[in-house]
Amino acid sequence: MDSVTFDPNPCVLIVEADETLAARISLDLKEAGYGTVVATDIRSGWHQANEIKPAMVVVDRVLSGESGLELCTQLRNAGSPIPLLLLMARETINDRVACLESGADDYCLKPYRTEIFLQMVRFYLEPEPGVAEQIRFGDLALDLSTRRAMRGDKVIDLTLKEFQLLKYLMMHPREVLTREQILENVWGYDFMGESNVIEVYIRYLRLKIEDEGKKRLIQTVRGVGYVLRET
Repeated sequence: MDSVTFDPNPCVLIVEADETLAARISLDLKEAGYGTVVATDIRSGWHQANEIKPAMVVVDRVLSGESGLELCTQLRNAGSPIPLLLLMARETINDRVACLESGADDYCLKPYRTEIFLQMVRFYLEPEPGVAEQIRFGDLALDLSTRRAMRGDKVIDLTLKEFQLLKYLMMHPREVLTREQILENVWGYDFMGESNVIEVYIRYLRLKIEDEGKKRLIQTVRGVGYVLRET
């Protein structure tokens, strides 16, 4: 995701065939201070995205026989840098991979939950107020205001969960963290996803911060969990 200019009243495009869900999402966004536009299918979603230039697009993966992934791919192929958030009913490995490959930045699981959804929206559209702090470990830095990572001269965009996971690891450097500790502190007590969700996100983080032959920082402690260390 490219650099974003923050708009105090950004407009969010909702592409959702379920009128009841679309109305609920729209109301939640309006009460949180956002403008909204609703489309019900890919064609109208594409038209509105080009017409109103929204700050974010929220699209259901399933749209009355169509796939919301197609809209994400179309927008990315057209060069659109805006955040794309998928609504998904499942969180399997294949679902997560399909989400990323379509160009979506993140996903929110159904059943729809207002608090979690708005947390994701704010993550992508609003800077962290009153925060001017970085966490550092070696040549890796995490900016808490922009919520981006930097390794050397490279700026690395993160999804919400990638940011939360990396922040937790960087706040406990060289400390072996169990899978249970990570789930509790990053996903919370009510996490009901797959048991390998941590492994999947660790792999995503490694691809982003350890590319181009850079030294591995996130180490696996077999049978226990993970640790952030240089050797």
